[in-house]
Amino acid sequence: MSLGVFVHREDSIYADSPAEQYQFPAPYLGRAEPCVGQWILYYEPVKVKNSRGYFAMARVQRILPDPTIAKMYIAVIEPGSYLEFANPVAFKGPDGHHEQGLLNDEQRLSGRAQAAVRPISPQDFNRIIDLGFADRDDLLPRIDLPDASSLREERASFSYDQERERIAFYSSRIVRDRVFRKIVLRAYGERCAITGLRLINGGGRAEAEAAHIRPVGANGPDIVSNGLALSGTVHWMFDRGLISLSDDLDILVSRQANDAESVRAMINRTGRAFLPLRAMDRPHPHFLQWHRDHCFKH
Repeated sequence: MSLGVFVHREDSIYADSPAEQYQFPAPYLGRAEPCVGQWILYYEPVKVKNSRGYFAMARVQRILPDPTIAKMYIAVIEPGSYLEFANPVAFKGPDGHHEQGLLNDEQRLSGRAQAAVRPISPQDFNRIIDLGFADRDDLLPRIDLPDASSLREERASFSYDQERERIAFYSSRIVRDRVFRKIVLRAYGERCAITGLRLINGGGRAEAEAAHIRPVGANGPDIVSNGLALSGTVHWMFDRGLISLSDDLDILVSRQANDAESVRAMINRTGRAFLPLRAMDRPHPHFLQWHRDHCFKH
């Protein structure tokens, strides 16, 4: 088995949905198969405008022939394993390329850097995820976490057990919740999607919270398109089905709300949710439909 890198771009011509599947042509099958049961990094090329670099990690569950297109394959992502980085990691940092395995003997980039599916060493993998999940600002809540210093490669040489502990740490629920909050608030500019308010306390911490549209307990993924930035009271109402959103992002108020007039007074004047700038970060209709069907009190 091998850790890997899957190259993905927002405007990809392939049928990619990073949290669910990755489509690739037959020539890459030999490189993709060793990643089954292992973790991979998603990488967006530097030539893409506003490239996110290394932007997420996920675990490959299995690989299947694409039933719709000959000589194409689908890498199925293990449900719930996909996690975006709190800090996208550039291809190259101040000390050089993070993916050292792409360098040749002259320390220049080799042709391997052009491969859309490629293996990555544990050391390079660790270096990138450590940067991707580093705490850098006050969007993250002040929660004590397990000490990860003992997992850093400069403190100890790599072993399989160490790698497993590192992945377990970064994919734990408490870390996933912290990262989900950061990526959702970043997408919405720390502004509540319903009220339109952007409240920041004296310490620079945003008042808004990150709400799952489809909850984790109902197999909702930790991705921005399954999230909304909501103020505390609005979050409470959303989780209890007193408000919801149409596919067109119109704000819906339940007829069962005992004080519907006060609820509507909290809604911004447009009557529509404020949206992230990037289209791929906006609430996905699939998750909105789930919320209307299973949470919203019609």
